[in-house]
Amino acid sequence: MTNPKIERVKTAIDKTKAVIAEQQAKLRELERQKIQFENEEIVAMFRRERLNEDEFAKLLRLNTKDNITTGTAVSAQDHHAVTGKEAEPDEFD
Repeated sequence: MTNPKIERVKTAIDKTKAVIAEQQAKLRELERQKIQFENEEIVAMFRRERLNEDEFAKLLRLNTKDNITTGTAVSAQDHHAVTGKEAEPDEFD
């Protein structure tokens, strides 16, 4: 003879585990999509700026270093220093 209270709790646990698994799968998919969109944005920037590989690597290093230390992106001056090109208006605002 099984206690009905225990059975209800076991059922609730199983349902909760199923919901958690579903939400974890959804989270993984959303994270995958975010990375894909970020990668597409990086490729678009590379193409838009017509940077060679060395210029692009320098720009990414500056951007990463700035974001880590100050929370800001590459400035227009940094962009010009790396590429020798003027930034488009509002590009780095």
